[in-house]
Amino acid sequence: MLWGDKRYYNLNYFLRQKFGSKVFKISLDAGFSCPNRDGTISKGGCLFCSERGSGDFAGNRCFSIKEQFKDIKTMMNNKWREGKYIAYFQAYTNTYATVEVLRQKYEEAISEEGVVALAIATRPDCLSEEVLELLDEFNKKIYTWVELGLQTSNEITAKKINRGYSLDVFERAVNNLRKINIDVVAHVIFGLPGEAKEDMMNTVKYVSKIGVQGVKYHLLHLMENTPLVSLYNRGELKFLEQDEYIDIICSAISITPPDVVIHRLTGDAPRSLLIGPKWSLKKWEVLNSIDAKLKEKDIYQGIHYK
Repeated sequence: MLWGDKRYYNLNYFLRQKFGSKVFKISLDAGFSCPNRDGTISKGGCLFCSERGSGDFAGNRCFSIKEQFKDIKTMMNNKWREGKYIAYFQAYTNTYATVEVLRQKYEEAISEEGVVALAIATRPDCLSEEVLELLDEFNKKIYTWVELGLQTSNEITAKKINRGYSLDVFERAVNNLRKINIDVVAHVIFGLPGEAKEDMMNTVKYVSKIGVQGVKYHLLHLMENTPLVSLYNRGELKFLEQDEYIDIICSAISITPPDVVIHRLTGDAPRSLLIGPKWSLKKWEVLNSIDAKLKEKDIYQGIHYK
């Protein structure tokens, strides 16, 4: 099976099929915080989360949504002349504000010319009934998906990384979003402290059966000024090797349902902040190696899905 030139249902293929052209993400920082940082749940945040709330490549929160959008759009258009846009609220928790503030931010973003979709990254414990009603309102205006940071299905690991919620909270969030016909994208991290390949595949199997429409597979990055550094310094964190990660990704692809869009196969970290693994900086080399391994082993998405 091929999705374009890939052996997995990749985001580029999905967007081209849905919108008929190249579609770019405009990553925004709306100036929100997170209950896992401000003391509502914890003040430490998830151990791996950067100081910019995993929005290291998003716009500058000192500027308005409109100004951020314009700056990033200009940069994108320097590489690709034509395309449509996704307004992607990436940094921190993007449903963690009053409904009035959220509506104003979302509306400002989708009113920009060429925007065809709204993507909102948030926590599953920040989806109140009022927020769900707001998301339903926007989904009726424009294609909307919500990204939830699961990271792992292992509750022991979840406590170790200070995720701050249990699996039943994630499941309830997915069910509530699907009731209003909003697509859900789950974030999964490979290489979390103490996890073996079996744990990582169990997370993939969990995601595969819970009814999400998309998944982002990430490599764990260790960045400066994150709580995870203390575990690394105590010898409690071992980096995955490149070949090891490629093997994990290929196994994950093989058991991911063929109708689930794979939004990402690895992640990015700012070169200036990355402690390791350093091989991850060669992103295209990693992606090309994954493609080569899939072809070599004759693996395509869902081949081992049950």
